[in-house]
Amino acid sequence: MLNVFNIQRYSIHDGEGIRTNIFFKGCPLRCLWCNNPESHDSAPSLMYDKRLCRGFGDCASSGNGEIMMRDGLPAINRKLIADPLIFSNACPSKALVVTGETMDSDKIISEVEKDAPFFKMCGGGVTLTGGEPLIQGPGLKELITRLRGKGISITIETSLHTGWDTISEYLHITDMFLTDFKHTDPVKFSKFTGGEVKLVMDNLQALNESGAPFIVRVPVVPLFNHTPAEIGSIIEFTASLKNMLEIHLIPFNNFGAEKYRMLGIDYRYKNQKRLNESDLVQYVEMALAKGLTAKIVL
Repeated sequence: MLNVFNIQRYSIHDGEGIRTNIFFKGCPLRCLWCNNPESHDSAPSLMYDKRLCRGFGDCASSGNGEIMMRDGLPAINRKLIADPLIFSNACPSKALVVTGETMDSDKIISEVEKDAPFFKMCGGGVTLTGGEPLIQGPGLKELITRLRGKGISITIETSLHTGWDTISEYLHITDMFLTDFKHTDPVKFSKFTGGEVKLVMDNLQALNESGAPFIVRVPVVPLFNHTPAEIGSIIEFTASLKNMLEIHLIPFNNFGAEKYRMLGIDYRYKNQKRLNESDLVQYVEMALAKGLTAKIVL
């Protein structure tokens, strides 16, 4: 079984052609700007949208004190919620929803096959993303193997923040890796993501040596790496990866702000403005000067 929180059809930014993106729950990192905070935990997440709430109170009566009505609106004590699934159908106005479910390969494949004609027309396929797909366990290999058996190409978007023993299991069953590379400084990487940059850099070098096709994707984020010196350091390192196909620069956006409110999580980037393509042009030029193939991806 696999932990999934969304299956997005007709994507054009996460691999070749038209893609079906499968978003998995569970991630080893906690990037402060993450647009998918609902992907952090592998378990289902409870999301509350005050804009849709009509104050019916069905959610309060569905639990055992986890949700109380105050001034006509639900007050959610998330620390008391052991099983969010008890609220799955509690709200008739859909202000309270549970995101994430366990799905077997059969169910996922049945959704993917709806888009198979588009894959054949434009060379598209399936992109596995998240969260971090590579921590899903053996079920992911089964899914990939069955999809490839149907002639569907596979791209994996990964933080590379896992052991090489795990990554290496997917080298020969994956058509393309989209690898996130956020910073080269271990202190800053840890402060903003909770992770270990050496693990990512070691895995990038191993991926390069393996001969597997991969693209490096760099989220350009204010306060984190949005300076010529920091992006320059990333470019310098990636220029040493001779088998890397391209480097993609992704401008920061705050599209996930509402999700944080719905999850009851403080969004540290709520006051930061989105970056524009023009903000990243200098970084593309820096990459091109190093002989890399570079572009901005929205």
